Amino acid sequence: MTQTDDTISPATTSNSHTPKGSENLTPPVFDHAFQQQFIDLLLWRRDVRRFRTDPLPKADIDGLIAEACLAPSVGNCQPWRFVKVNAPERRKAIRDSFERANQQALDDYHGERARLYASLKLQGMDQAPVQLAVFADEETEAGMGLGRKTMPEMLDYSAVAAVQLLWLAARVKGIGVGWVSILEPKTVQQALEVPEHWRLIAYLCIGYPEEDHVVPELVRHGWQDRIDPQDLTLER
Repeated sequence: MTQTDDTISPATTSNSHTPKGSENLTPPVFDHAFQQQFIDLLLWRRDVRRFRTDPLPKADIDGLIAEACLAPSVGNCQPWRFVKVNAPERRKAIRDSFERANQQALDDYHGERARLYASLKLQGMDQAPVQLAVFADEETEAGMGLGRKTMPEMLDYSAVAAVQLLWLAARVKGIGVGWVSILEPKTVQQALEVPEHWRLIAYLCIGYPEEDHVVPELVRHGWQDRIDPQDLTLER
């Protein structure tokens, strides 16, 4: 695949946030006020579906990608690969994939649950000015396979960690991110002409949100409430 403005790899991403190993830095102290702000950040991060169409500066998107690249990765393999989806015909192919996958998902529900599903807005592709596909390079030589012998899925989890960092970094800047998972991965891969060994991890809609909410949309619309962390924790 020829590298263009639509593809960014760890080898070519400029990351001014990463200090050189030889630098002697004093670690920061995160005081109580910062700790509370961080909790607020987690609380106010939303999976955005409703975007304004205002364009985002290219520097902001490149900055988010650079910050995502600070994520931890197994063996420091940095498997994440980003594709900026700009071409209208490529966006349409992925939008059509959503329609097919969404109908298949709807067919699995019945009665009131099906009616509720049909009422949900599950993508923001028609309004979001930026669409970003995130892949994991399953054949990366970086990291020399460290930490993946018995858990090869750690490579994909590493790419997920990068997505989460991008999500939080965006929220800090007042930028919304929506993760569209109701897609046909093979169709997305073909539409974007990426290598077959790149596994689709996330398709992100990015832009300024129409509104901010502290309560998740699926909670507000009665699909699924938050689960008490105590019900998700065991002691052995």
